[in-house]
Amino acid sequence: MHKKKSLEQHFLRSRSYLNAIPDAAEIKTGDTVLEIGPGEGTLTEVLLERGARVVAIEKDSRLISFLKEKFAGKNFELTEGDALDFDISNQLKKKEFKVVGNIPYYITGALLKKFLSGDVQPSTLVFLLQKEVAERITRSKKESILSLSVKAYGDPTYIKTVPCGAFAPSPKADSAILRVAHPSRTYFTRSTSPSANSQCEKRFFELVKKGFSSKRKILKSNLKPLLGEKAETLGIVRAEDVPLKRWLALSKVEGLELGA
Repeated sequence: MHKKKSLEQHFLRSRSYLNAIPDAAEIKTGDTVLEIGPGEGTLTEVLLERGARVVAIEKDSRLISFLKEKFAGKNFELTEGDALDFDISNQLKKKEFKVVGNIPYYITGALLKKFLSGDVQPSTLVFLLQKEVAERITRSKKESILSLSVKAYGDPTYIKTVPCGAFAPSPKADSAILRVAHPSRTYFTRSTSPSANSQCEKRFFELVKKGFSSKRKILKSNLKPLLGEKAETLGIVRAEDVPLKRWLALSKVEGLELGA
């Protein structure tokens, strides 16, 4: 099967790394799994072997008939289209599900946002993505808009590095398996008072965006338009040095005006 260059396809062939993905997602019999970009179906095959129901989204039209034939008679549903346009609420409403995928690197941020912040959220998300991005989210001593955004919705864990040689064709950079699990204390889950969370959620992201708007400035300078004199309590720190809990506390400041 030839890859389609425009989709940045790199097919994972190593059985040990293929097994590591459902292991990280703790896939068990009866689980519903939304798979992003099944490609040749190598990961799909492992998921089905684990007893999961697989709902897959594939953008490459050339792979549709191949996948349907390969998994005919299996607990497998296939939708042709872009994962970013997939209507989760319509397809998986009122059902607990997990999301897995060997995703295109260029839409990593967009996919994380869609599945973590949507009205219908997975219990666990496991993506195979660029190693550098996984490290930025989980291992960096400095925070970023991406790392804070992910941590606000779940606990991210760096599971394992996947070397270039595990793919065909090989990508230019190593990859990594990233798991984001929703703990009971997840800050913006839709299962706990969505209306009560919405205003805090809106404030949180506006503050984070504003805080990182000028990296050279200390945080209180960036946030003064939103927080006024209360920004002085932040001291001399930069946005990248402020942990998630501090951002969450700031988002609950009474009288905070949005849109400044």
